[in-house]
Order: sequence, then C-alpha cells, then structure tokens
Amino acid sequence: MTWHIHIQGQVQGVGFRPFVYVLAQQFGLNGWVNNTVDGVHIVFNAVPSIAENFKQAIIKQAPRLARITSIALVDIEEKFFDNFQIIHSEDKGQRNLLLTPDFGMCEDCKRELQEQKNRRKEYAFITCTNCGPRYSIIHSFPYDRVNTEMDSFKMCDACQAEYNNPLDRRYYSQTNSCPDCAIELQLFNHQQAAVSISQSKIIDLVVQYWKAGKIVAIKGIGGYLLTCDATNEKAIQTLRARKYRPSKPFALMYPSLDDLVDFQVEDCEREMLESAISPIILLKLKPSVQALKGIAPSLNRVGVMLPYTPLYDLLLQNFGKPIIATSGNVSGSPIVFKDKKALNELTTIADFILTNNREIVVPQDDSVIQFTTFKKQPIILRRSRGLAPTYINANLTWSKESTLAMGAMLKSTFSLLHNGNVYISQYLGDLEHFDTQQHYEQVMQHFLQLFDTQPEFILCDKHSAYPSAQFGKKLAEEFNISFSTIQHHIAHFGAVLGENNLLHSEAPVLGVIWDGTGLGEDGQIWGGEFFNYQNYDFTRCTHFGYFDFILGDKMPKEPRISALSACWGVTAANEILKEKFSKIEWQVYSKLLEKENTLKTSSVGRLFDAVASLLGILDQQTYEGEAAMQLEAMATRYFKAHGLHFSSSYFEEVSPDNSISTKALMLGIIRDLQQDKTVDWIAAKFHYSLVQLIKYLANNLNIHKIAFSGGVFQNGLLVDLIQHHLSQTFDLYFHQQLSPNDENISFGQLVCHEIHQFKSLPQRHIGNSHSAQEVIQPT
Repeated sequence: MTWHIHIQGQVQGVGFRPFVYVLAQQFGLNGWVNNTVDGVHIVFNAVPSIAENFKQAIIKQAPRLARITSIALVDIEEKFFDNFQIIHSEDKGQRNLLLTPDFGMCEDCKRELQEQKNRRKEYAFITCTNCGPRYSIIHSFPYDRVNTEMDSFKMCDACQAEYNNPLDRRYYSQTNSCPDCAIELQLFNHQQAAVSISQSKIIDLVVQYWKAGKIVAIKGIGGYLLTCDATNEKAIQTLRARKYRPSKPFALMYPSLDDLVDFQVEDCEREMLESAISPIILLKLKPSVQALKGIAPSLNRVGVMLPYTPLYDLLLQNFGKPIIATSGNVSGSPIVFKDKKALNELTTIADFILTNNREIVVPQDDSVIQFTTFKKQPIILRRSRGLAPTYINANLTWSKESTLAMGAMLKSTFSLLHNGNVYISQYLGDLEHFDTQQHYEQVMQHFLQLFDTQPEFILCDKHSAYPSAQFGKKLAEEFNISFSTIQHHIAHFGAVLGENNLLHSEAPVLGVIWDGTGLGEDGQIWGGEFFNYQNYDFTRCTHFGYFDFILGDKMPKEPRISALSACWGVTAANEILKEKFSKIEWQVYSKLLEKENTLKTSSVGRLFDAVASLLGILDQQTYEGEAAMQLEAMATRYFKAHGLHFSSSYFEEVSPDNSISTKALMLGIIRDLQQDKTVDWIAAKFHYSLVQLIKYLANNLNIHKIAFSGGVFQNGLLVDLIQHHLSQTFDLYFHQQLSPNDENISFGQLVCHEIHQFKSLPQRHIGNSHSAQEVIQPT
C-alpha cells in the first residue's frame, strides 16, 4: 500500500526532512519527503501496521526544535518507489505554515567553534540544522536557501557535500557556510571609514577596543547591538549620554554560566539561558552584591544573556568579561538593522561598527523573560527573537477568514489569522515615534507578502488616535473591507482567555485587567478594571475610583503628578506633596484639579506611580515603569525578610456595590506614613492589599476562575502574592506564551473577534454595557 503523511506546525528550518529520511531508512521504507507551502509531505510504501508505527515514531522522535500541530496519515492510490529520497520543495498552493523563529547556537556548533582541527574553528557564522537564523533572513516560503539571504552565498565543495549527505548534521542546512565560502565581517570607525584588517584579526581588535573603553556596534541576528565593557564605568556613562538613556537598565552578556558569580541563578533560569531561545533573563543579584553601578540603578535584578551567536561567543571568550549589550538605536527608536542606516546613525553613539555582508530581512530585539522570586513562574516581558512570530495552541480553533489585528500603541505588535494559524509579530516598539510606525508597517507588509495574502477583515483598538488604528482604517479602505474596533482592556481579557482556552467556559471568569492606560467605553482612561466573562459576554463589574488624568503625557512620566491627583481632596497628603512642586506648579496643577469635567482615570499603573512618589522613591522617571519597578523591589526585600504573609490590608472590606475607593487607599497610606511605618512595610502592604482586593471581589461576585492581564502583571511579586494567597481557593490564569503587557493586545483582538463569531449577534457589540467589538463597514 502507498501512504501519505501531511505534517503541519513548526516543521521547516528544523531539520525535519533529514530526520524523516534517516527514520525511513531505519524502517526500510521507499518513497519521498518534501517541503511545500503547507508543511511537510511524506509518501511511502508500507503495510498498515508499519505505516502507523512510522507515524508514531515521527511524533515521538521529531527534531527538538520542531513543534507538530497536526499530522494526518491516509492511504492513497498505489505507487511504487525504488528508494527513499528528499525531493525539491514546492511553492505552489495556499501558504499554510508556521514561521520558524531564529535559534541560538547549539552545543555541537559551539564545540566545533573551538576544535583545533575543525575547518570551522573560530568561524563567526557556524550553523547547522539545529541552530542559527531563520525568520530574520527569509524572503518567501518554503524555507529553502534560494528563498533566504543565504542565496547569494555559493557553498564550497565541502559545504555542498555536507548539504547533500543525509547522515550529516548539515544535511539541507540552509544557512550552511564555512571560511571557504564565508559570510564576511567588516569593521568601520565612527567616521564611516573601513578599518583595513584581515578577517582573522577582527575579533582581537574589537576586544582591544572594549579594553580601551570604546563603544562598538555589532550586527547580530536581528539587528545591531551597542556594546562596551560592563566593568568600565566611564564607558557605560558615555554610552548612556550618547544613547540618551540616563537610568534605564542595560542588559549584560556574559561569556558563560560559570561567570555569573554575582547572581542567584535558579535551575529554570539556567535552562532558559542555555535554550535555543537564548533570551535575556532578569537575574537576582546575590545579597552580598550591591546593585551593579551604572547598569541597573536601584534595582535588585539585572538582565543577563549568554552569547547566542558564534560571533558573540568568539568575542566574549576572548574578552573574558561581561559586556553591555543593548539595542542599537537612540532610545525610543526601533532597532537598527540596515547596514547603511547603522553607518549613518549609530556612528553618533558607537566608536566602531562591526558589520557583515549578510542582510537582515526582518529585525528583532532580544526576548526578555523573568521568573518570579518565590514561585519561579515565568513572565515574558518582551516576545521577540527566538519566540516570535509563531503562536501554537492546538486547543484553539479559528475561523478560516483571514484577519489582521493591529494591536495597540505602546509595546506594539500585530497578529495575522491565516488559514487557521495565528502569527503574532515580534515586539515592534512604541508607535509614538515616526520611525517605529514605518518599522511596524514594513514588517506587516513583509508578513502579507510571505503568506501571499490580503486580509478579509481588520481589527483595531478603539482609540482612533493610535497610529495602529489609523493604519488599520487606511488598509481597510485600500482593500475595501470591513474593520472593527475593540476596547483595549477587553482585548487584554480576550488574550488571556484565549491563551488558557477559556472562551467556552461554562463558569464565569473574572478578568482582572490592570495597566497604565487605555481608552474606555465612557471616554475615560481605564486601567484598573474588573470584568465578568460569561456566555460570550463581557461585563465591566467595577473599577478603581476615578481620579483626574491631567497634563497628558507628562503624568505617566512624573509619579508626583499621579500622587497629587490620586490624593486630591485628602488634606493630610498636602504636607508630603507640596515639597515635590514649585509654588507655580502647585498653583497651576491645583487649578486643573479644581476644574469639573476633566479627563478621569482608573489606572492601577498610575496608582503604583502615586504610591512610589508618596513613599519618596521617585517623583520623576526616565523610563516607563521605573517607579513601579523600584516600588516592587522595595516590597520584595520586605517579603524576603518576613515571608509572604501580612497582617493587614488597605482593603479590609469591599462595599456592597463592589466600589473601590482610590481616596481611601491613599488615605490609608498617608496614615501609615504619619505613624512612622517604614516605607518597605508600606510598599509590601500595598502589594498585599491588591491581592486581598481581588479575593474580596471574587468572593462577593461568587466567581472562582480569575484571569489576569495588563502591564501591571509584569510585577513578579504581585504574581507571587496572588499565587500564594489565592491558588488554594480559586483557579488562576496568567499569560503563558505572551507578555501581559500591550504586546498581547493584537492577539486579544483576534480572540474577541472569534467570540463575536461564536455569539453571532446581529447587534453591533458584545457585552451587557460595554462593547468588545464595533463593526464598521467599508464605504
């Protein structure tokens, strides 16, 4: 009999065809395997029992980087084959593939990089079927060399022989090269002049630059990184000044795990650091180590990664010390990935530019992950290299309609639903900046080109001023298709519902959605929301009491303004607050707060700012979340010393209508300050009180499933406290593959649209009083 196996998922660029070839030899099968635009196809001769065993062996022994989402075995018209072979890929038909992310260097390549007699010794672009760039270099499907940036590099005879040998680790390795058919490095100074030096000497020279305190921009897999000696305080301060990044933490790259002597490295963190994802991990400093000066001021965690490319490994092994490794850009702009732009723009920051002659097609920052202090729960803070763009959840079923979700404003991503697969772009930055908007549009156009598709429906945030929403409306007009607006916090809730397969939950789900900002259905700025999801309806149960949102973008940047607004009317706060403002500021801001009909907010993000200011931690911040992170660090120190239990809460009870008084919270904090409670005790009590509030509301509403989303839940301590105090009574749901911040909004928009399809309501919204979706037909 003749059989056909069709495999879908992350099965291209992971050595799947060579794996199938070797497995077929072991089974004594004749036939063929190939890649197409909808996955891997295998046709072979076998009796039914052998065919089924072969299928099961594929599932159980698949390459470690593969992720199978579906596999189908059917008998077909009988054909006869003399042997088993890999045949050329086909690019016809509908494109229905998962995009394979870029992978960090594998252990085999790392070993070969240092082997004295290996022909790839110290070759900065060593790869195999198990590691190296994928998503960042692909132009079109299927994933074959001709469709990537490797097409311009002709393999030498030795590499070609490896490529053609089914028993070699580099069989059909599309990134295969060596010093005889090399990707070449090139070094430039800050005047854009090429430094004349041989390939073999470039690594040594860059290390000399680091030792001399110089800043070097280095082209990696997804873009340029700005680097310098992490032990050279002067070099760090120079980098901060040139990059306009006065205090935001820098990430560090260490030569190896053995060099992380200043950190408490947990097993889960060690495993992730050495994984194919190779992300930045926020590691805790040992108690005996003070915060690394100039790198992460006032914080007890530092972002750390290991060399994930052979180039970085060669450099770091030679240098023997950690380096600063931060995105190659001026703060606020997207990462630079084009060589010409690097020479034009990064020479104002870097003393030297180390580039290479392989182009980057799709730029990406490094992914960032933290594990919570007490429960070791992973939280994705930035989903990019190694993680994006594929999203795999076999339990979710999607409509066949091709849908494009535009995401939000900050932490922007977009999501594409195509042929039943979901693709979520890498983190693309904050769309406040024109460069980021162009970057966002370019990556989206590349996606649509890759899948050779045009969306049939577009989803946007309800805030019409967001560039993502404006671009979505423009695309809808160009394609003459409908688009839909979905409220920001309902999209957050939809994202965590979707990730945890709760769309069809028969029991109600409480959504705790806390973040910094998002336009609400009533025209106010939401951010401290509680929703009930039941029978495909979203209902806003309650929220933190509104306080004035004044001074626009100035308020999120200055925690003292949040403190002033949240405490307005609490006379006891004036003594603390007045010293934070000049006389003129106090007069002007007071008049603003005395006005009626001002914009209001319920934002928990702003409440974290307010508390940080009241406690004297920070009045003006230089990067988003700085005050909240320092408040969390202070509270964490208290709980580490005293355990996760606490004696009292600022929310000892909730009123019968479930209303949450922001003023009462602020008054409680003021009273504790007046009673000379320590600031770390108050910081801890504030965190604990938020958990107790969730508990009270869930009990009052008689809801036992609770889901959490929004940027506030990047706070690892808050997540730990929720797990510790609520997990025995409630079912708790957090994000798993996505970040809780606005990166998940685009996915949540897709989920809310699917919910709308389930509901099949003729009216224009989902929900009892607040819409999840409003459909706008094309004009």
